Amino acid sequence: MLRTVLLLLALAKTACPNPASVASRRAEALKKLLEVFGMEDPPAPPTHFKQPPQYMVDLFNTVANADGVTKNPDILEGNTVRSFLEKTHSEDMRFLFVLSSVAKNEKILTAELHLFRLWPRVTDGPKRHHFCQVSVYQVLEKDKPDTPGGKKLLAARLVSLQTSGWEVFAITPAVRDWTEDENSNQGLLVTVQGLSGSPLDPPPLQFASGRGHHESKKPMLVLFTDDGRRGASLPTAGFPGGSHTPGTTPLLGRLRSTRSLDRLRPCQRHPLSVDFEEIGWSGWIISPRGYNAFHCKGSCPFPLGENMRPTNHATVQSIINALKLSEGVSSPCCVPDKLFSINLLYFDDDENVVLKQYDDMVAGSCGCH
Repeated sequence: MLRTVLLLLALAKTACPNPASVASRRAEALKKLLEVFGMEDPPAPPTHFKQPPQYMVDLFNTVANADGVTKNPDILEGNTVRSFLEKTHSEDMRFLFVLSSVAKNEKILTAELHLFRLWPRVTDGPKRHHFCQVSVYQVLEKDKPDTPGGKKLLAARLVSLQTSGWEVFAITPAVRDWTEDENSNQGLLVTVQGLSGSPLDPPPLQFASGRGHHESKKPMLVLFTDDGRRGASLPTAGFPGGSHTPGTTPLLGRLRSTRSLDRLRPCQRHPLSVDFEEIGWSGWIISPRGYNAFHCKGSCPFPLGENMRPTNHATVQSIINALKLSEGVSSPCCVPDKLFSINLLYFDDDENVVLKQYDDMVAGSCGCH
């Protein structure tokens, strides 16, 4: 996948005397680059400034460095995390989330309902409660949720009435139902009861709703999925200049004399900056603003030293090439021998915030292969 990114950046930037040809090549390259990121078209930027949910920002910072490179690969379950804010702004503990942006090929792994618990109401008298039971139901009958068969219990637990903060409930079965049949999505119902299971009127516990509370406290559904993509590189056949290996950015068109000198230098890693603002994607990508993909360049001369990290096959090939033991055998190539993933935090077409991990996007080290 990294090789594909390098080629596409070269196509997008290569100088060409014909302006129409430049625009056409750039458009083609950026479209192919979108395919690397699993998209057909770039999402439209939000119509007005939107602050991403703090949970998603914190998750990005936990998983990735500031430049998006994965620092802890074992945190995410799957390669995609989607967040959905509640749309109905209901005040009666009914919540509805629109999941139309979930792709058909995404495997639902875990779904969570995030609710912000407000400070409890002050109650008088000796019957002050310290805990209550919160239950989350999948609504089956929109207009009759309290009838037998009108709802299905998803999660229930005791919640303290002494603090405020976020509560998280697992709702995976409901979301799997909704993604299989979107017409079955009648939302969620949350109830608050005493320890004996009896209703509390008025309920001492309230959760922030979409109406009358700051956006940072809105009810949110967090969905962990996997789209099955694992470092699948796009074919380079059919690209104009498909055999071209780009040099360093920002200037990719190098002089022939400079390239000749580069070939005399030993195989090593060189910087390659990918700037999302320069590409025109900064309106919908939240983090990072860009990243260093790096690229490998240099010669693999005989004899290959350990510093060139050669494979056994490359060592044999180098010997055969040096001794001219077989015609048409070239010297080994300088290529990445370790690749890292990157993470993007971005707004999708519905202005939901998505965290997605992409394999094989950064050259971690180079070697002769």
